[in-house]
Amino acid sequence: MRFYEYESKALFARHGLPLGQSGVADSAVHARDIAHRIGSPVVLKSQVLSGGRMKAGAVKFADTPDEAAQIYDEIFPIIVGGQKARSILVEEKSPIAQEYYAGVTWDGRRKLPVLIFSDMGGIDIEEVAEQHPDHVSKTHFSTLLPVTPRIAKEAIAATGVTGAALNKLTPIVSKLIDIFLAYDLTLAEINPLVRLEDGRFVVLDGHVDMEAEARDQHAKLLAELGIGPEETRQARPPTDFEIRGAEVDASDHRGVAGNVVEFDGDLGLIIGAGGGSLTLFDAVRSQGGRPANYCEIGGNPSVKKACELTKLVLSKPGVEKIAVMMNVVSNTRVDIVARGVIKGCIESGKDPSETIAIFRIPGAWEEEGFKILAKHKVDYCDRSVSMYDAAGRAVAKMKAA
Repeated sequence: MRFYEYESKALFARHGLPLGQSGVADSAVHARDIAHRIGSPVVLKSQVLSGGRMKAGAVKFADTPDEAAQIYDEIFPIIVGGQKARSILVEEKSPIAQEYYAGVTWDGRRKLPVLIFSDMGGIDIEEVAEQHPDHVSKTHFSTLLPVTPRIAKEAIAATGVTGAALNKLTPIVSKLIDIFLAYDLTLAEINPLVRLEDGRFVVLDGHVDMEAEARDQHAKLLAELGIGPEETRQARPPTDFEIRGAEVDASDHRGVAGNVVEFDGDLGLIIGAGGGSLTLFDAVRSQGGRPANYCEIGGNPSVKKACELTKLVLSKPGVEKIAVMMNVVSNTRVDIVARGVIKGCIESGKDPSETIAIFRIPGAWEEEGFKILAKHKVDYCDRSVSMYDAAGRAVAKMKAA
């Protein structure tokens, strides 16, 4: 889940990272008041979860409080990456002498966190890495051994930074690593981290992504930052459909029936959690299907929970059929899922035999589940049919409809 910039900076502030004066405005009058309090030229930045704000014209400077109010009205309506602004961050304008980049993320291949640092900040780090590889360092570190400032210092020095700049940057970057590890983040990024003309170092822009499964562990922090439990927070704000999916999952502690992401297709998906759900989603798309959603189901959810997820997916405009598919399961009863999705179809006013394009969940209690499906004339298959082929059967029914 992704944080807005102002939330990322609020987290940074808790750990003493250097930040400029700022405030979050929800009106032009509020923007004027914040600029007046700051007492110097300011920058106004649209708060969206996607990049490209500068190119879209959603980042502008103001020299006076009245100009800040005017610019608020100019940039608040701007759509950036298909997103409306939640608010406008008003921040003091900083005289920049040098820009840096610092980011911590996960290296999937090495299965270790990696610190990425560059003395060329303010632009996309991918562009810097491609065009100026000698200005980018990548330093892996262990999550088992103690993390010391030495890691940050070596990463910074590897790009040629020395002297006072190296000594001042090291504690900032080291704290960024601490933040990454403390909150189960998948990304902690500062771009740019700047040296001002007076020699001070300040975080001008920051981004934070948290592992979705860590929300419960950090519920107190999220509540203090104003992030609601219903906000799925991907690269955009959650849709009403996704919020309702989170509510379904939270309604019952048994199993998982949620993690819903909305798409614009016509085939609804009730698919197995983790790697199985990703595999099935890709299998549908690779065979010409148009998924209406992504979701995850598993861990032996209750009949009610499977039913409510089914009803949610069927309520989405344009959904004609659903495909219920998982890998071989041991901790989820096939008969319970079968009862749930059939009940969801019936309560939605649908004929299960016409609505469920395919049911492919082999595993625990599958004979009982298959009897239930057969009673309602639902097309099902066992483990002898691969997940890819099961997805293909669902797509073929959609094309024949």
